[in-house]
Amino acid sequence: MRMLEEKVAVVTGASSGIGRAAARLFAREGARLVVTARRASELDMLVAEINEEGGEAIALPGDIANDNTGCELVETAVKSFGGLDIAFNNAGTLGEMAPTADVSLAGWRETIDVNLTSAFACARHQLPAMLERGGGSIVFTSTFVGHVLGFPGMAAYAAAKAGIVGLARVIAAEYGPQGIRANAMLVGGTDTPMGRIVADTPETQSFVASLHALKRIAHPDEIAGAALFLASEQARFVTGSAFSVDGGVTITRT
Repeated sequence: MRMLEEKVAVVTGASSGIGRAAARLFAREGARLVVTARRASELDMLVAEINEEGGEAIALPGDIANDNTGCELVETAVKSFGGLDIAFNNAGTLGEMAPTADVSLAGWRETIDVNLTSAFACARHQLPAMLERGGGSIVFTSTFVGHVLGFPGMAAYAAAKAGIVGLARVIAAEYGPQGIRANAMLVGGTDTPMGRIVADTPETQSFVASLHALKRIAHPDEIAGAALFLASEQARFVTGSAFSVDGGVTITRT
């Protein structure tokens, strides 16, 4: 039996990278999906691929920083598929990168809004729908940046992603008795469009890879596999975790 058979899931930030890989994997494992991102054409391509492979998916383009998008995602899942069991709150942005004193207040707020406030806004709509189903799993994409160590120039991003861990843990504590699990993945370097902004030359790519114990960065499918585990019943006793999927970047000194 497939790992997500008969489950309904929403995936944010699904147009590329980790979100796209996760949406395709969840569909192959039996989930019916509602996917969102700002780029409608990329979402439509994703849905077409999922449907061609025998899955079921609906595209709902929108700005995840807008509270209405999170609400519409849940409403669409309930209306189209009967409920909601899984949420992969993955959307994010690096935002304005500069030394802390040089980050604008507008840049700070935008980065916090996209990475952290949107995750909260989505979760607050997802939780009641999951309670109606008797439980569920919420997976957030965070990172080792800000939680374990800091990178210069990434104050807003680090603060937002560290906040994701706190949010996941509070949800886990509040809703565990009702069967809802919440976990945050601490993702290492990954070959995504956003990752290539940081590692934008062969030299920087090699440097970032060298920071990891595995001496390489991840493919999005590898991170998607961890999200699948956390979303599935295989992880039914895993909640409130800062789940490292980082290739050993946080334990390496060589």
